[in-house]
Amino acid sequence: MAIMKSEEILSESSKSFEDAIQTAVSRFSKTVRGLASCHVNSMSTTIKDGKIDMYRVNMQMTFEVDAGNGKKKK
Repeated sequence: MAIMKSEEILSESSKSFEDAIQTAVSRFSKTVRGLASCHVNSMSTTIKDGKIDMYRVNMQMTFEVDAGNGKKKK
């Protein structure tokens, strides 16, 4: 039986919401093994000089917890 954990994170991009999500997944998976899913809780933007400056996503990242010996539980 797998034990899962989730963490809430915020990611941003000057390009798009999709890029902000991909950036979060790429960076989070470099430090956490067993990344299983993400849920976008909310999306927002910052505005500068009447234009969108940054695209922000608040996400819940879910990953499997190691069994303690470096191996995943089965």
